[in-house]
Amino acid sequence: MNRHSPLALLGGPPAVTAQGPHFTWPHITQADHDAVAGQLADAVSIPDRSGIVAELEDALAAYLGVRYVVTTCTGTAALHSMYAATGIGPGDEVIVPALTFHATATPLLHLGARPVLADTDSHGQLDLRDAAHRLTPRTKAVIAVHLWGIPENRELLRAFADEHRLLLLEDGSHAHGATWNGHRTGTFGAAAAFSLNGPKPLSAGEGGFLATDDTEVYYRALLHGQFNTRCRREIPAGHPLARFAITGMGLKLRIHPLAAALAHSQLHRLDDHLAGRRALASRFRDALDDVPGIHMPHVPVQARPSWYALPLRYDPAELGGLPIQRFLEALHAEGATAVDLPGSTRPLHTHPLLQNPGALLPGYPDRHDPAVEGDFSHADTVHSTTMKMPVWDQREDRPLVDTYTAAITKVATHAKDLL
Repeated sequence: MNRHSPLALLGGPPAVTAQGPHFTWPHITQADHDAVAGQLADAVSIPDRSGIVAELEDALAAYLGVRYVVTTCTGTAALHSMYAATGIGPGDEVIVPALTFHATATPLLHLGARPVLADTDSHGQLDLRDAAHRLTPRTKAVIAVHLWGIPENRELLRAFADEHRLLLLEDGSHAHGATWNGHRTGTFGAAAAFSLNGPKPLSAGEGGFLATDDTEVYYRALLHGQFNTRCRREIPAGHPLARFAITGMGLKLRIHPLAAALAHSQLHRLDDHLAGRRALASRFRDALDDVPGIHMPHVPVQARPSWYALPLRYDPAELGGLPIQRFLEALHAEGATAVDLPGSTRPLHTHPLLQNPGALLPGYPDRHDPAVEGDFSHADTVHSTTMKMPVWDQREDRPLVDTYTAAITKVATHAKDLL
């Protein structure tokens, strides 16, 4: 042990002395308290498209610039409804990025469809060249994931989908308000699904929604998880699907009115929060740009991220081969405890459920072979070399941001003391 090292792990003073937790989300204001309390007094169950549910869906549709929004109880439910509503079913295949949260893929299993994983590029975004090699006559759609809130290339995605006659879908769960060339995520293709889970840029605590311009997709999304009153009122009586209105597809996936009230209140401040996140993300990027072993995420000039998190790429070769886990241990000792390794966002081929879905879903046509070593090498590398850091959004957070950059710089500068 180097007893003269300034690193806190080796006896030195920590760089971050502020009491934790250092990052909590969402910010709950008096307006949020009032909105939820008012809704509690008004109604705690809304079976149709009225009240706060209608207000939230209208506000989200206006924000995105789409015709229809359907709220759901979770982002996973929104993805499930999106896949079902776009007609994906038994035997169909959907191209899914190999690096994402599992719910981008797992609802497909419940529809009897097959998620076909495609590798990412070196930045963690979908590699369309690899995706092209995985197409078959059964491929029906491709889904883009705007990982960490960095939007994917809209023009390339649309060209790929058009060339191969595929539905283009989006998982925007990290990317509320992000844009590519001025186009908001959620408007790139036939439909998009978003999470409103606790730490997302727009939060309801728990919730989700899907967005589309397609009337048929809207009706089928209603049938998937809204049933009875809402379907009877929204689907025209003469429409072929109207006869299924009472039961829908047998599921109830409605958002809770209290969650809708919180999300509606938060939506009014979303753009201000995003502007603050972008400012402080730039501050991080400027401070860490030349720090050895730490590489900032690649952001094309066309992209305006929402910064769900700041993914820092770690290069152990620049720090004498120091393992990322040891670097993180030293960083936590410095008091920078909000930095972590990605947990639930990971290469999908590592999940037993994706390797062997039939084990939990009896009757599923278990055509998945365990992933072969190297099949998704970029996704594996990106995941194993990424540390994620929260992105604060208030001017008053600057001192904490600066102590975090000081902690990262300190550990990187003295990495040799840990070898």
